[in-house]
Amino acid sequence: MVGFTTRIVHSDRSSPVEHGSIHKPIHATVAYGYDDVQDLADVFQGNSSGYSYGRQVNPTVSALESQVTLMEKGRQTICFSTGMAAIGTMLFALMRSGDHFVSSSFLFGNTNSLFGSFDVHGIGVSFVDATDVKAVESALTEHTKMVFVETIANPRTQVSDLEAIGALCRDQGIVYIVDNTMTSPYLFQPIDVGASLVVNSLTKYICGHGNALGGAITETGQYDWSSYAHIEEIYKKGDSSKWGMTQIRKKGLRDFGAALGAEAAHHISMGSETLALRLEKQCASAQTLAEFLDNHGKVSKVYYPGLSHHPQFERSAQLFRKPGALFSFELNQESDPFDFLNRLKVVIKSSNLGDNRTLAIPVSQTIYYEMGAARRKEMGIAESLIRISVGIEEVEDLIEDFRTALET
Repeated sequence: MVGFTTRIVHSDRSSPVEHGSIHKPIHATVAYGYDDVQDLADVFQGNSSGYSYGRQVNPTVSALESQVTLMEKGRQTICFSTGMAAIGTMLFALMRSGDHFVSSSFLFGNTNSLFGSFDVHGIGVSFVDATDVKAVESALTEHTKMVFVETIANPRTQVSDLEAIGALCRDQGIVYIVDNTMTSPYLFQPIDVGASLVVNSLTKYICGHGNALGGAITETGQYDWSSYAHIEEIYKKGDSSKWGMTQIRKKGLRDFGAALGAEAAHHISMGSETLALRLEKQCASAQTLAEFLDNHGKVSKVYYPGLSHHPQFERSAQLFRKPGALFSFELNQESDPFDFLNRLKVVIKSSNLGDNRTLAIPVSQTIYYEMGAARRKEMGIAESLIRISVGIEEVEDLIEDFRTALET
């Protein structure tokens, strides 16, 4: 099965399912019993596979992990309660005081806040313009262990120099982490640019229905974990390609406790089956809407990689199946963004992205408010910036909603 959707919708049947069900059931349990206590001990010690405790493993969550691994063409996936939990526990498990990592400065607001917190606790971070590999290279130090980038930045849609950064990290022996949330595995697979670990907020496009939180880390097999300085001796068992993920699951997921529940995993798994279908429509509508706004007299700027004047237009076309379903724009100075948003009838004024419904939010006053004016200015986020996450509604209805709100 080579097709993206074919693999996903049939993934649950790749291993036996009770009673011939075509979906893995929801395993609402936190504990697992064994007839022989030696079997229980072997599972805890990592000598055999099995289920120990719900904070680390659950059969329903395992089925979702297998799905995400297939999507990302990876080797192994660990799921978490949220995307932020995935990023935080990964850093918690792999980094130590005195370490350093380089991050794109064009970051999701909460990720930016999280990295600042790690910096306060002794793990240094340098924020750079990741659209240029030279900026990343100039920020490397002898203590740099990782480079972290997003594929398409939220909300200004800058596209990182993904391929060149991958080559740099490979040459320097640095872990390369790519957050694939904005593109999803359908539009892009970071393994193709040498990513060591891939982050996905499952809440967004993979789930798609705004009814479950979740996050994932996928290991691609592109990094030699036997060379990583902080792998604890107890986890250096068997195949060294599994050491990094074992430590993330044990020291991150188990100790930090950010476990994904079985019911949420089931919702996300069901949503993932239509990822490709949804994104085809969402991306097409995003392109149409972005072009409409780009030509409207009351709009001063539109930020979308599918527009030819976008600084990374050609890079986006080369890397991604489509340029995504999210864009942002600024109104002319004489227009009030709050007044405009309040006039929208179809579009929902809300946070989140990747939902089936089109969502709009004023960026500076909400999701980037805590960042402060100075940091927002550094990131090029204007006070009038509005972010749009395009849903699956008929695009004609969306255009009419935007047209009416702009013209009244």
